[in-house]
Amino acid sequence: MSGVLQRPRTDRGFLGQPRALANLFGVEAWERFSFYGMQGILLIYLYHSVARGGLGLDQGTATSVVGAYGGTVYLSTVVGAWLADRVLGPERVLFAGGVVVLAGHVALAVLPGVAGVGVGLVLVALGSGGVKANATTLVGTLYAEGDERRDAGFSLFYLGINLGGLVGPLLTGLLRDTAGFHWGFGLAALGMAAGLVQYAAGRRHLPAHARSVPDPLPAGRGRRTALGALAAAAVLAVLCLLGVVTAERLDELVVALTVAASVALFALVLGSARTTAAERRRVLGFVPLFLSSVAFWALFQQQFTVVAVYSDQRLDRSVLGWQVPVAWVQSVNPVFIVLLAPVFAALWTRLGPRQPSTPVKFALGTALMGVAFLLFLPMAGGGPGSAPLAGLVGILLVFTLAELSLSPVGLSVTTKLAPAAFRAQLVALFFLSTALGTALSGTLAGYYSPEAEHGYFGVLGGTAVALGVLLALASPWVRRLTHPVR
Repeated sequence: MSGVLQRPRTDRGFLGQPRALANLFGVEAWERFSFYGMQGILLIYLYHSVARGGLGLDQGTATSVVGAYGGTVYLSTVVGAWLADRVLGPERVLFAGGVVVLAGHVALAVLPGVAGVGVGLVLVALGSGGVKANATTLVGTLYAEGDERRDAGFSLFYLGINLGGLVGPLLTGLLRDTAGFHWGFGLAALGMAAGLVQYAAGRRHLPAHARSVPDPLPAGRGRRTALGALAAAAVLAVLCLLGVVTAERLDELVVALTVAASVALFALVLGSARTTAAERRRVLGFVPLFLSSVAFWALFQQQFTVVAVYSDQRLDRSVLGWQVPVAWVQSVNPVFIVLLAPVFAALWTRLGPRQPSTPVKFALGTALMGVAFLLFLPMAGGGPGSAPLAGLVGILLVFTLAELSLSPVGLSVTTKLAPAAFRAQLVALFFLSTALGTALSGTLAGYYSPEAEHGYFGVLGGTAVALGVLLALASPWVRRLTHPVR
């Protein structure tokens, strides 16, 4: 911890913040540029016909692949955090993860057909887990305890995330429309390469603590762990070759793996002798929040499945005679995040102790996601190009309000509720809720079609609203379990 506690406050080389923040800001912005830029055109690449430059997959198969890929990104954050804690340290895992992400984008850009998608998405998912799991940790190492610049520094860092998420789909979508899918994937690769170059140039400014391994594996354990990982990968490869695991069922595999991992982690934490009675009670109070998070992400992550299909097939994207690229719809949410995140932060600060409790915020986020889906109903049942662009923008505004109600407080409350002996494991559980919800977004998208919109949006929207109401009604009970955490 000495590397954290002794960081000087005189380093103000980046907008009054430590100069290393500029490095982390840049690599995260470029990584999000590449990640969301690629994802903005991924689904339509999978199901567009070969004549239109795509792979011509069945639409249900395509949404299954996208959902499984998204779920694997969050599953791999657990692996990335473990590697940082036990093997390499957060700084090395972040850099290595960025290199793996770059390799994945290059594969998507240059390898033809399904092979490029398979290799590319696996590499991007695994690498993104390493980046996502450790970037925030590294920002924390830049500040001494009590440094009043910390909150402002994190605000700048998250601005970088959203700027990358905003610009990426705009540029890759435009390039895809003018030059083709592989040029769009190539631009994502160039963005990741730029991020790695600027990060490598500034790595020396990071504190020594960023390279330390907090809890090294005992001698000999690393080799056994590596062999176990290779054996698991071999088993998965064999299952794929035998046709047991297919593209149509990838999302189901990720859902099953995530459920198994979540149950195992909950059992570990709740059943351990190192968990006190008070800590066990608080973990039980976390269970409804975990389930609410799963429901929220199962709908929210349909931005990259159902909303992408909807934008391609149902949306009138004509503006003054110009056809807006499909991928640009993916930039609407980051725009609203940049505009509204400061408003929410100011609101919670002004309300202080009068602000809603965490269970109520989770309930609000889940219910608002349901409302967003119900807002599709007035536009349901029309033909191609019949849905107004302004209507979808309004719905995505509600998506953003739901996200700001739930997502920012998720990791925060997780760290507060975690038992002292299992802090990393409970944070991993929060990531697993996101992984499970994201994989489910692909599974649920398989039931969507323009002809079934009334039932699809009505059932999912109504269910989410009902879950939000139930959690709100149960919030006094949840608060008693999680006391003194509010």
